[in-house]
Amino acid sequence: MIQHINPGITFHTVPIADTGYFSPIIANFLSGQPPLRDFYAYSPTGPDFTMAIKVKEGQPLRRDILAETLYQQYAHLEIREEVRANIGLLQATNTFTVCTAHQPNIFTGFLYFAYKILQTVKLAQELARQHPGKHFVPVYYMGSEDADLDELGSIWLDGRKLTWETDQTGAVGRMRTENLEPMIKQIGDSIGFLPHGPQLTDILRKAYLEQPNIQQATLSLVNELFGCYGLVVLIPDHPNFKRQLIPVMKDELLHQSSEPIVSKTIDKLSAHFKVQATPREINLFYLIDDKRERIVKDGELWKVLHTPLSFTRDELLNELEAHPERFSPNVILRGILQETILPNIAFIGGGGEVAYWLELKDLFQYHKVPYPVILLRNSFLWVRREEHARLHKLGLTPDALFEDTGLIISKFVHDHTNAALVLRDEYAAVEKLFNELEEKAKQIDVTLAASVNAERSRAIKSIGKMEHKFLRAEKKKFAWQTEQIQTVKDRLFPGNSLQERKENLLPYYAEYGPAFFDHILQFSIPVTDQFIIVTEL
Repeated sequence: MIQHINPGITFHTVPIADTGYFSPIIANFLSGQPPLRDFYAYSPTGPDFTMAIKVKEGQPLRRDILAETLYQQYAHLEIREEVRANIGLLQATNTFTVCTAHQPNIFTGFLYFAYKILQTVKLAQELARQHPGKHFVPVYYMGSEDADLDELGSIWLDGRKLTWETDQTGAVGRMRTENLEPMIKQIGDSIGFLPHGPQLTDILRKAYLEQPNIQQATLSLVNELFGCYGLVVLIPDHPNFKRQLIPVMKDELLHQSSEPIVSKTIDKLSAHFKVQATPREINLFYLIDDKRERIVKDGELWKVLHTPLSFTRDELLNELEAHPERFSPNVILRGILQETILPNIAFIGGGGEVAYWLELKDLFQYHKVPYPVILLRNSFLWVRREEHARLHKLGLTPDALFEDTGLIISKFVHDHTNAALVLRDEYAAVEKLFNELEEKAKQIDVTLAASVNAERSRAIKSIGKMEHKFLRAEKKKFAWQTEQIQTVKDRLFPGNSLQERKENLLPYYAEYGPAFFDHILQFSIPVTDQFIIVTEL
């Protein structure tokens, strides 16, 4: 399906299941069929949002605390009116959120960071049109307590990896924004010549050099880039939010309820698919200063691994009441916190996120927290004008590039050569000859049939080798086309990965400016099982 949006740009879609870049569990999830259908509450391609709203209306929420804390988190920024208005709306009982979550990767990490956010914005807009009298606020829920600096501290730019040089440890969101000046200079050198490059470099400087830590810097950056859409950023690393999770965390610490519930679900899932996340006995970390370490129960004590800290039962409960912000949910409980503090009806996540949410429905039910609509995030391939011109000259469409490069080239040669590269007649002739020989051999001595079939196999292999040599020789005649196919494939699928999972947002914004977001927002399909390809003509 090709759609013309405006002069010079088209978009079309291909089924996600046909791309070859998504796991079997995601293909089955999108199909809405067994064996996964019992592991989520609403259809991922035709969800009943009315029911999700009705269920959420029955959940007690501290909307006053939510709005008050969000205002506090934005206090150091020049808050956009669209954002201020949406935070105010969250206090009303007819307001709901749609949410995406992501760690505070420095300088936004990967392209799909923007795609998730803009799909969330688009869904909120569409739900507002479909449900007059209700309001829907898009929320970016920041996973700032993630401690994986190896993943969060690097970006790919111009085909090379830039890495933040720091020896800080613990939650990345709490890390001080120091030693980032050299990376910003490298980024500026890379994008400064592009139309919006200098402006973007200034935005990065303001965010990362004027804010005290990564989570505040990310809030500043996201607010600057996406605040015009009314996107609200929520940093859950706050005592006002964690305090609302105390009953769940207390149950986890004293009774370790999550592990048997989720393990039972995983046992069912693992009969069909590889599981994404495995629960621990206690699914909480202890978060303080530069440490985020697991809590484990050892006899009558609760210990914090890799530290001398330990607590008796009473000491632990006192610590939980006095400092709930020091307790950090892992992937098993993170969603429970999100859905406890937000009037949320839909969560948009990538393939890995969707896979672990499929493990959690029974855990949500145990804690009496409504399980939201789970949607797969949009995936995009952005084909620039230059790549489109190359593909057009080759007579190829972007859809063809989802195949392995060698297969693309072989198919191209087969389609454009005048030579007979597939030796079908020769294979048939060999089969006919050896069938006759086998019959004669059986008449002489039945044991000779095995010798005939061994010779048959050798002959077929010989023809296969000749076929391969023919193709290899013919490919040399298409050297220019082969080089062009390889070049455009490498550009659109860097490292044989999806563009969105490798490339960074910054060069695209530096080239197109805010219009890049407007295009993605326009092309975004909030509820879909399709991969979206955008082409500049």
